[in-house]
Amino acid sequence: MRFFLSVLLITLLSALAEYFFPWWSVAVVSFLAALLVGGKPGKAFLMGFFGVGLLWLTDALLHDIANEHILSTRMASLFHLSNYTLFIAVTVLIGGLVGGLAARAGALLKPAPKD
Repeated sequence: MRFFLSVLLITLLSALAEYFFPWWSVAVVSFLAALLVGGKPGKAFLMGFFGVGLLWLTDALLHDIANEHILSTRMASLFHLSNYTLFIAVTVLIGGLVGGLAARAGALLKPAPKD
């Protein structure tokens, strides 16, 4: 349950951060969330990956549907991709990797508990 709440927290705070700051602010949000929430680095990576990936998927679909796939189709042809769906998938993958790697770095920075 904590995992899903963390993903939702990253998604919502990243959306707020992207509204006011540059695109890479999602990395700062993921880093801080993993640093504060803690957990293992593998789970932190998935937390950041799904959080930012979900945000970028939602954002890409909202903009893509609004303009009837015109821009994404042209961008897909520019990058020699077969269709606009693949372009959106690559976009989500890049966003997820940014969030995941930042969250993993935050989890690795947190000191291990002393026994």
